[in-house]
Amino acid sequence: MVNESEHWQKIEQFFIDNFDTEKNPPIETLLFLIGLQELGSGQQKYTKEDKVNLIHIAVCRLLEPFGYYKFTHYEDGWPQYDKLEELPELRPNEQSLLMKKAIIQYFQEEELI
Repeated sequence: MVNESEHWQKIEQFFIDNFDTEKNPPIETLLFLIGLQELGSGQQKYTKEDKVNLIHIAVCRLLEPFGYYKFTHYEDGWPQYDKLEELPELRPNEQSLLMKKAIIQYFQEEELI
């Protein structure tokens, strides 16, 4: 059985191979790229506000299976989510672990690993 660490290594390798990211890319980079995937608009110039929104899309999509957000509709081509539940107070390392777990689940659901 593959453990989380092995899944995470496969995900990091996926980003290195497909997006030319550095080894051990920051979680924000992964969230930005997942946001791009969810938006489906491909590579283009994005404003700083767009980049923040792309990361927000990724967080919403990743935490949807955990019951925190629900996709509702598209508005001007951008996915919209309703917050269903407040996130618990988490220490930075707990936030990182939750996001890594959510990213692993996303990659498994999308059959990318």
